[in-house]
Amino acid sequence: MRDERYIAVHRGGPLSLERHRLLAAWAADCAERVLPLFAEQNPNDNRPRQAIEMARAWSRGEITVGEARAASVASHTAAREADEGAARFVARAAGHAVATAHMADHAPGGAVYALKAIRSAAVPAQADTVVAQEHRWQKEHLPDEIRELVLSTFAGKFAYLNTL
Repeated sequence: MRDERYIAVHRGGPLSLERHRLLAAWAADCAERVLPLFAEQNPNDNRPRQAIEMARAWSRGEITVGEARAASVASHTAAREADEGAARFVARAAGHAVATAHMADHAPGGAVYALKAIRSAAVPAQADTVVAQEHRWQKEHLPDEIRELVLSTFAGKFAYLNTL
């Protein structure tokens, strides 16, 4: 069931365009932090990087939702084509970040896939520590206007993150 707090005002929900754009920018920040994990394995594939750039462009009002959706599809295609592991999760993080333009509730997915990428790339003995550090960074960098929304989503839909 969809969390109605993520439904945009123009669709009859409570989410203002300003907060919607903040969600996309924050999700892009989360995805960008793990982008090197994709580039290491796929140096000639720019689709996740372009998706992150498009998420930011949408958050500034420079592109349409349709353009953002196309970038999301491209990044998710890159994920399907990538080897299993960190690169695949990075491409998914970027795809969710830019998909936030279409549906705001994709924003937490950008953060969660970034954490999955970090866990996948980490030395097993250090995985919990580095994932917890990154999740802490994600929470600390939430703009005040969307903090409660995202943290409550983490506490509900992604409750396992509370163990980090």
